[in-house]
Amino acid sequence: MITEYLFLYGTLLADGIPDEVVGALKSLRRIGPAHVRGKLYDLGEYPGAILATLSETLIQGEIFELPAIPAILNTVDDYEEFDSANKEDSLFIRTKAKATLLDGPQIDCWMYVYNHDPGTAPLLADGTYSKTKAA
Repeated sequence: MITEYLFLYGTLLADGIPDEVVGALKSLRRIGPAHVRGKLYDLGEYPGAILATLSETLIQGEIFELPAIPAILNTVDDYEEFDSANKEDSLFIRTKAKATLLDGPQIDCWMYVYNHDPGTAPLLADGTYSKTKAA
């Protein structure tokens, strides 16, 4: 059996987990803090990550191990408005990304990336988002 991982950032981390997904996310096993190369934008109520392997900026987050329960990803897919049958109209896309743990190893993880042009949304240069920062 292949172990699957999920890279989370923004509202899905401990300080802001929405009620709709709190049950699903509590069943994840925390691996540790990590980052992904890309840009993180402040879209107001939530952040939007855009992957960019050559980016100077990093998206800060955490890696979690997924239990072998497909319903967990389905729950998060629904929350992130990701429809695998209609990616074009999805708000976020679940895709694979290489996340780097603080102590160096890289892990292939699922990650939700913003599926639209961020327009004039502010870039979060430090790669972190919190609801208190956005308020």
